[in-house]
Amino acid sequence: MKKLVIIPAFNEEGNLEKTIRDIKENAPAFDYVIINDCSTDGTLAMCRRHGFSYLNLPVNLGIGGAVQTGYRYAYYHGYDIAVQFDGDGQHSASYLPEMAKQMEETESDMVIGSRFITKEGFQSSSLRRVGIRYFTLLIRILTGKKITDPTSGMRMINRKLMEKFTEEYPKDYPEPESVVTILSEKHRVTEMPVIMHERGEGNSSISLRNGVYYMVKVSFAMVIARMKR
Repeated sequence: MKKLVIIPAFNEEGNLEKTIRDIKENAPAFDYVIINDCSTDGTLAMCRRHGFSYLNLPVNLGIGGAVQTGYRYAYYHGYDIAVQFDGDGQHSASYLPEMAKQMEETESDMVIGSRFITKEGFQSSSLRRVGIRYFTLLIRILTGKKITDPTSGMRMINRKLMEKFTEEYPKDYPEPESVVTILSEKHRVTEMPVIMHERGEGNSSISLRNGVYYMVKVSFAMVIARMKR
């Protein structure tokens, strides 16, 4: 099976070299592609300097547009599995083979790496944990399914969802909304425990200032996504 790691990157110059080394050493059966989302630092120059596999977006599309670009690349290049993987050092590539194994054995359409099953490693900030628990509850109300880590950026999908996401994928903060969509369409989503780390260099795209906007916007989007199905 052809497997691809999709790494959305905005100003991750200080983290990507370590991320790519992790993938090559711990998940050598996976190809990778960096989606440079119009970074303003030296991300693009670093990718060129090291000969990394990358796509360079001419305008900033945000996390949803960058990930969808990766899904389109994966689908049209014949990959069977694609996995979103943060470029900031939070994720560990050593879990990728096990995620692929679980996807095959459980016949899942999506496998999410969850930091909240065994509750080991970095658990995010206390404020963000409140938001994550809120989205877990909302997803359960809307779909009847408990997803412990609905904002996880470590998510593996099969070719069926790849095809779907090439045509339709949320643009802003897509993880909770896309989970509601596929659960509402009766696709199978499972989770597996992973240990995550604090990001390396740089800053998260979600700050305290836009946190309220994030909660309100994504909540409405999740409800609308459920109503459409």
